[in-house]
Amino acid sequence: MDAADAALRRTALYDTHVAAGARIVPFAGFAMPVQYPTGVLAEHHVVRRKVGLFDIGHMGQFWFAGRGALDLLQWVTTHDVTRLDVGTAQYSLLCLPSGGVVDDIIVYRLEEDGYFVVVNAANADRDWDWIAEQAQASERPAAPGPVESQRLIPERTLIALQGPRSRSLALAVCEPDPTPLRNYRAMRGAVAGVDAIIARTGYTGEYGFEFSIPAATATTVWQAILDAGEAAGLASCGLGARDTLRLEAGMALYGHELTEDTTPLEAGLDRVVRFEKGPFVGRSALEEQAAAGAQRRLVGLALTGRGVPREECAILHDGQRVGQLTSGGHSPTLKQGIGMGYVPTTLATPGTELDIEIRGRPFPAQVVPLPFYRRPRRRRKLTA
Repeated sequence: MDAADAALRRTALYDTHVAAGARIVPFAGFAMPVQYPTGVLAEHHVVRRKVGLFDIGHMGQFWFAGRGALDLLQWVTTHDVTRLDVGTAQYSLLCLPSGGVVDDIIVYRLEEDGYFVVVNAANADRDWDWIAEQAQASERPAAPGPVESQRLIPERTLIALQGPRSRSLALAVCEPDPTPLRNYRAMRGAVAGVDAIIARTGYTGEYGFEFSIPAATATTVWQAILDAGEAAGLASCGLGARDTLRLEAGMALYGHELTEDTTPLEAGLDRVVRFEKGPFVGRSALEEQAAAGAQRRLVGLALTGRGVPREECAILHDGQRVGQLTSGGHSPTLKQGIGMGYVPTTLATPGTELDIEIRGRPFPAQVVPLPFYRRPRRRRKLTA
């Protein structure tokens, strides 16, 4: 192990992954399993067809509580936190005053004045400092009371159970029965006898759950889920499959589809920008962009023939570069090349014919609606 590897942080399940033969790679400052001996393709298919188990303990976990917690989150996020009842969650964004995206997050309301927030691993330190800075901003409306803020890492970790068979498996390992939970719902309960936050969320486009548990119990809980899921075909899965699954599901990845130089309106995330709620960081800039109209849009692109598009491949129109892919790859489920990228709004209409430059050659592609894959629908090719 060189000095760079030694500096990487480890999740509570690191030794478990090594013992299982996983290939470990650096990711967001952590040593994470990218795949197990079965390989990315097998892991991808097991999640689509059966059920997979992911270590997502690298993700940041925050807790905000007290009479001022709601107002703080209303100020720093784009969504309307007042829409959350206890036991519900929402996808949201942190934005700069310019409207650029600091991070995409999930906010869970677990108590009347208690909020659990999950942020991206690479941004956790920056998000924490940025929220603290914005809490003191002179433009912020007066707070109605104090806020208790707490970072829950490394004391807690996260595990994701994803796939069509996750429902029956969650029923076997969780108490109380979590299967009545609808998408973006959460509750306190137990997993394998361990106190947990149980959420109906995920990053794969499949039915699934995410569990926040004490890090000290991670190995016990992981093994208990694996044992309970053996008959269902459960398999451990790494970051490689998580990426191909989220790409098929059209889910943004920070640093790719979302950056400080992109706005929610350009990314097609208008639904999580609630101007009607009142002041929030970035509102003025986003209102201006909404009134003028975004000049570019994030789109899905599907190759009409063979080829594997990759991140940073040029997007061409009439031979001229009009953008580049932010993510791309071969879709194991749809069996075709797919990608996402920003193009001028005039070229963002589904059906628009473009080219993707792969190794210096243009490959015909078509703008298609996102997501590429939707769980309830019949799996089919997206273009003729």
